[in-house]
Amino acid sequence: MNLPKTFVIVAIGLASSLAMAEERHLFILSGQSNMQGLKEKTSVLPELKRLLPSADIQHVKYARGGQPIRKWVKTWDLIARKHKLTQQFNDPSEFYDVVLKQAKAKIAEGPFDSITFLWMQGERDAKTGLAAAYQESMETLIASLREDLKTPKMNFVIGRLCDHLTHDQWNAVREAQVKVANDDSRGAWADTDDTNDKERNGKKWNDLHYTTTGYELFGKRLARQAVKLIQGETPDPEGRPQ
Repeated sequence: MNLPKTFVIVAIGLASSLAMAEERHLFILSGQSNMQGLKEKTSVLPELKRLLPSADIQHVKYARGGQPIRKWVKTWDLIARKHKLTQQFNDPSEFYDVVLKQAKAKIAEGPFDSITFLWMQGERDAKTGLAAAYQESMETLIASLREDLKTPKMNFVIGRLCDHLTHDQWNAVREAQVKVANDDSRGAWADTDDTNDKERNGKKWNDLHYTTTGYELFGKRLARQAVKLIQGETPDPEGRPQ
């Protein structure tokens, strides 16, 4: 069937407009071992696609096990002195530069409707007595990314430390993570206390690292909280969005 030329032009134009209208969202994943162990292709990304079926989902990831937050924060030593920590390291914050480079390269491919930072880290700081500097370090990291990526409306979701330990330093980092998320209108947190339940010698054990199903659940929670932020909804206050 020969269609009128005007119909063909209109149809092509409509298809082009629909393609251009597709939303694009970028997710930046970073942190230490529990982020490294997260298989985002079987947890975070499928859940994002389920919740945002017509969107173009892009992501970058950089995670290294056993690393303190100062590896991502250029002013950590200043923050440490401010909070009267005697431990100061003058470490290069090379991880921040890697994350920034990855994100900028992806952004250069085309504009995004939203950018969301997904973070799982803090075990190292809690274990080495550095909890006092954690809240300000986390706030500094988020502010730096927003500024350097020229994205003042960047969302973020923080994975809260699991219940592996219960001492004061560990609990202080957990509390700082929730506070940073709750104090920011574009922040949320994800609970991990039910992701690490294992057995040792016939007894329940709250391990540092998660089970296979625990990682999948954690990834889905990150995605669900992120989508709530993207859609202007209130994140689940208990860190367990359904």
